Amino acid sequence: MTRRLPAFRQSDLTRAVKAVIAAGLHVAGVKVTAQGDIEVVTGEDRAQDSSSREGNEWDTVLRYDKN
Repeated sequence: MTRRLPAFRQSDLTRAVKAVIAAGLHVAGVKVTAQGDIEVVTGEDRAQDSSSREGNEWDTVLRYDKN
């Protein structure tokens, strides 16, 4: 069985983020699809309140495993 080529490279992601920063925007996050599409999410420069952030289903699973 042959090894599948990666959908994107780290250098592709770095280049995209640097371009957004060079355009004067704040990078709020990055999304990469299974097909290798890179979406750089921009937003205001502000701190997130951890209590208002939605939890991830794995947070519950991992917390359960520790107990």
